[in-house]
Amino acid sequence: MSAGRLRAWMGERVPIPVESLRKPLREELPIHLKQWLFCLGGTPLLLFFLQVATGILLTFYYVPYPAQAYDSVRHITFSTRFGWFIRGLHHGASQLMFVAVLLHMIRVFVTRAYRAPRELTWVMGTALFFLTLGLGFTGYSLVYDQLSYWATTVGTNLIAAVPLIGQPLLWMLRGGPDVNSNTLARFYDFHIGVLPTLFVAVLVLHIVLVRLHGVARLEGDPRTQTYWFYPDHVLREAAVGLVVLLVLVVYVILSPPGLGPRADPNVTPASIRPEWYFFPSYRWLKLVPMQAGIWTSALFVLSMIFWPWIDSFLEHLAPGKRLGLIVGSAGWLFTIVLLVWEALS
Repeated sequence: MSAGRLRAWMGERVPIPVESLRKPLREELPIHLKQWLFCLGGTPLLLFFLQVATGILLTFYYVPYPAQAYDSVRHITFSTRFGWFIRGLHHGASQLMFVAVLLHMIRVFVTRAYRAPRELTWVMGTALFFLTLGLGFTGYSLVYDQLSYWATTVGTNLIAAVPLIGQPLLWMLRGGPDVNSNTLARFYDFHIGVLPTLFVAVLVLHIVLVRLHGVARLEGDPRTQTYWFYPDHVLREAAVGLVVLLVLVVYVILSPPGLGPRADPNVTPASIRPEWYFFPSYRWLKLVPMQAGIWTSALFVLSMIFWPWIDSFLEHLAPGKRLGLIVGSAGWLFTIVLLVWEALS
C-alpha cells in the first residue's frame, strides 16, 4: 500500500481535519527560546516516560513485601540479565528529572514568566515539582536496605510534627505506628499508581495552559522575531534530550547501581542520610527547633505556590523599583548559596 492510499485509509477511519493537527505545530515562539537554556521544558517529560518504561520492567521482578523486597532487588541487580542497567536507568532518570524540573523552575522564576495571566501555569509547575519529590521518596524506600529503611523512618517521623494532621497522616502512610509491611505496600501503591496518575493529570493541565497562553516573552527584551514550534523548537528539545540520555547511559555503565545491607529495624546506622534533593530540608530541620522548622518549611512551600500573587503584590507596593532585577538576583543568589552550602556540608 502506497503512502497516499495509507493516509486516505486512515483519514476515512480517523476523520480528524489535518489543519487541527497542523495549527498547534505551527505555533510561533519568542526568539529567545532558541537559546539552549530555554529548552529544558521537554526534558522532564522525556525522563518521566523513561522512568515509566523502566519502572514497568522492574515491576515484573520486584516483590513489595518486606520478606522478599530486598532479595528481589538483589536478584534484579545481580542475577537478571541487564537488570542492573534497567535499575540504573530508572534511578538515574529520577535524579536527572529532579535536576531538570528544578532548573526549569529557576529559569521561569528568574525571568518572571509566571506573571499574569500565567499564574496557574506556575502553580501546576510547583505541583509537578512536589510530585517529583514524592516519587523520589517513595521509590527510594522500596529498595528496603538499611539506608532506605531508616531514611523512610526518619522522613515519616517528621510528618508526626505537623500540627493537627501529623499523627493521622503518619498512620495513613505507614499503616501503623512504625515502618512495617503495610508501609512498604502503601509506598509501592503510591509510587506505581497514585503519584504517576496525579503527575500525568497535572502535567496535561500544565501543557494545556502553556499552549493556551503561549510562551512568555523575556521582560525587557526588545526583539520581536519568532520561530516555529515545529520543527525548530522540537528539534532543539530532541537534541537536549539525546544529550541527557547519552550522559545517563554513560553514567549507569561507569557507575552501576549497588545495594547496601538488608534492612534491620533493630540496628540503627551510624549515619542516616536522605537522597541529596532532601538535604536542604533535612539540614534546616536539624539547625532549628522542630516546630520552627516545620512552620518555616510550610511557609516556604506556600510562598512557592502563591509566588505569582506575592510578586504582583510587591510590585504594587513598589512600582518602578526594578522588582524584576531584584527577584532575579534573589533567585540566583539563593541557588548559589544552596549549592555552596551543599558542597561544604
